[in-house]
Amino acid sequence: MKVTSLSAAVPSRRAFAVGALSTAAALLLSACSGAASSAPSSSAPANLAEAGASTITLWVDTPRVAVLKDVAAKFQADTGITVKLVGKDTVREDFITAVPTGKGPDLIVGAHDWLGQLVQNGVVAPLELGDKAALFEDSAVTAMTYEGAVYGVPFAIENIGLVRNTALAPEAATTFDDVIATGKKAVADGKASYPFLVGLDPKQGDPYHLYPLQTSLGAPVFGTGADGGYDAGKLELGTPGGIEFAKKLKQWGDKGEKVFNSNITGDIAKEKFIKGESPYFLTGPWNIPDIQKAGIKLAVDPLPTVGDKPAQPFIGVNGFFISSKSANALAATEFAVNYLSTEEVQDALFKAGGRPPALKASFEKASSDPVVKAFGEIGANGVPMPALPEMDAVWADWGGTELALIKGQGDPEAAWKAMVANVEKKIAQ
Repeated sequence: MKVTSLSAAVPSRRAFAVGALSTAAALLLSACSGAASSAPSSSAPANLAEAGASTITLWVDTPRVAVLKDVAAKFQADTGITVKLVGKDTVREDFITAVPTGKGPDLIVGAHDWLGQLVQNGVVAPLELGDKAALFEDSAVTAMTYEGAVYGVPFAIENIGLVRNTALAPEAATTFDDVIATGKKAVADGKASYPFLVGLDPKQGDPYHLYPLQTSLGAPVFGTGADGGYDAGKLELGTPGGIEFAKKLKQWGDKGEKVFNSNITGDIAKEKFIKGESPYFLTGPWNIPDIQKAGIKLAVDPLPTVGDKPAQPFIGVNGFFISSKSANALAATEFAVNYLSTEEVQDALFKAGGRPPALKASFEKASSDPVVKAFGEIGANGVPMPALPEMDAVWADWGGTELALIKGQGDPEAAWKAMVANVEKKIAQ
């Protein structure tokens, strides 16, 4: 399984393996020239070129350019509109700078958690998915929704899961206590060196990977408003579940049960798991290819619970966004909603990127791979990473406090309350 991704600005979130795309491009070429039953439906004018510019530009992360060339050619043949594909490695930053000057693209590929910043800067336009919304995973559409409006056509979902070495742990565990017990037994029996592995940034910890354990104790980062979206005025890190989680971090850390190890980074955790030194690795699909290449027999299990609530990971959704200053918004919308949402395109993007497709029909086919199926099912029960601009005020204090507790420093309740107070103060500024 090959995995590529758009990297969001999340501390220690992940490292991505970029795979070859030629097979996916060939798949898309043959698909786009296939049966009429798979052709995009459209209610747009017959000649979209008359509604604006004769060219629309899409900024896309460089690895995906080849995959989108053929659907761009089909769109041109159908509508007379040329789609110019521009590969960029700094899409978000350049987009925010370019759009107000009138020099930006008509569309971009981006991660859903960019939305708060993009909307705040007035550079993206909402769109109507209409009946097509039901064709996508609900969590993907929710992620693409900001303040009640949908802003993107989703194509891929990513999240973490519990990767298990089946030779060291033949059966799946349902609770984190069971995971710890199985891991400790493997160590005691001389079969493993570590009961459990998760990578931690040496300066910022890793709230992203540890979040499902926290949510299981009833401590989400933000509550929701009347529209179902996150409400920055409802910081919920300081709930009793948050305090309990803080105590658990110290209990599981360097001076406690040594389930977490502050000296193990993401790269080290991956290396140790590949060497068969632990039965468990809390990670995402981006590390699966190297684990499989090493010959480790693995399973991807649902995330174990710590408390009485589900262990919900953050999910990240990638999609296509339309510029608020597009010179041909009608054509850009037609291309995004009716061409980039087809099974053929979403299948090809999956082949190129290796992450569960957002389109239900594409996911059903991709889930013939048990690893893809497992990550997809976990993600279906996850929660979108907050796209709020206020998240920028959360990560550093949150992660730093977690890391200090794992190192055995300070009183958990006092440290957690101080972190919450600092975050609230920053949000209020």
